[in-house]
Amino acid sequence: MRTRIISAFLTLILGVMTFTASAQTTAAPVKPALLVIDIQNAFLPMIPEADKESAMGHINYYISLFREHGFPVILVYHHGEEYGVRPGTDLFEFPASVLIKPDDPKVIKTYPDGFNKTDLDKILKEQGCNTLFLTGLSAVGCVLATYMGALNYDYKAFLVKDAIMSHNSEYTNNIEIMFDAVSLDVIKMVLESAGR
Repeated sequence: MRTRIISAFLTLILGVMTFTASAQTTAAPVKPALLVIDIQNAFLPMIPEADKESAMGHINYYISLFREHGFPVILVYHHGEEYGVRPGTDLFEFPASVLIKPDDPKVIKTYPDGFNKTDLDKILKEQGCNTLFLTGLSAVGCVLATYMGALNYDYKAFLVKDAIMSHNSEYTNNIEIMFDAVSLDVIKMVLESAGR
C-alpha cells in the first residue's frame, strides 16, 4: 500500500514537472507595440502644463525607441461630437511636435476603450503583436480603459511610467503605482530581447 502511494505521488510530481516544462517551451515570443492614446489638440489643454511637457517628451522618446527596434507605433484617436472632436479638424489631430508618421496604423474610437467597436485587435494581430505598452491620456480614462480592454483580449499590457497623463497629477501618480507602470529600463530590456 505504501509503495502504491509513493508511486502515485511520484507520478503526480513528474506529471506536474512535465506540464510545467512543456508550458515554458511553448510560450509565444514577445512581440511589442506602442499605443499612443488620445494626445489630441482637443484634450491636451486639460492637462497641467508641467505634466504635459514631461509626458509628451517621454512619448516622443518611446516612439523613436520602438521605431529603432522595428516595432509598431499604433495611434489611437477619440472621435467625440460632444467635444467637437471630428476627423479632419485641428482639434482631432495630435500636435505637430509628435513624431508620428502617415503610415502609422491609426484607430478611431468613440468609447474610452480603444478595443471597443474598433479594429485595434485586428491591427495588432496583423502586426503579430502580443505585448502592449500604453502611453497618452487620460491615465484615469481612456488609457486605463484600453489597458483593461487589452487584458480582455489576452494581451500582456503595461502602462508606461511618465508617459501617461491626466487632468490631475496625483491621479496619474496613483494609477502608475496601482497598475505598476513600467520604466524605461524595463522597456529597453523587452525591446532588445524581443524577436522581430
